[in-house]
Amino acid sequence: MQKLSPSAQKVQEAIRQRGYSVEVIELPQSTRTAVEAAQAVGCEVAQIVKSLIFKTKRTARPILVIASGANRVNERTIEALVGEPLGKADAEFVRQQTGFAIGGVPPLGHIQPLLTFIDEDLLQHEEIWAAAGTPHAVFRLTPQMLLELCSGQVVKIR
Repeated sequence: MQKLSPSAQKVQEAIRQRGYSVEVIELPQSTRTAVEAAQAVGCEVAQIVKSLIFKTKRTARPILVIASGANRVNERTIEALVGEPLGKADAEFVRQQTGFAIGGVPPLGHIQPLLTFIDEDLLQHEEIWAAAGTPHAVFRLTPQMLLELCSGQVVKIR
């Protein structure tokens, strides 16, 4: 088995600490976007788990939205759930809040617990693929595992 980069290893450890034996893999091609990830692993874009960080405008809270790669987040829906407007989270904010760079943010293993919303559309697939800490690292899991690993509220995000 190949040695993982430090960020991918951090995700692998977070998965193992939660009692799962899912393997993080690093690929030669980029998985930075949902389309690239789907091409790299040979699945539909809808099976890709996007971990998106938003920043609330008034309180600067980080919000994690775990979305299907095929869906665009309706920010108004998330704003209604958190009770304040959302702003864009820049690269520095994302790294400070999660410990990971944009393009490789995983759904778990962050520096701190994040208020999390999970796209209900991810639950319709037998297997899904999530980023694992770098733009080249991914792991395969089931929707049920995602729910157990990420403890977020399942919502309609579109």
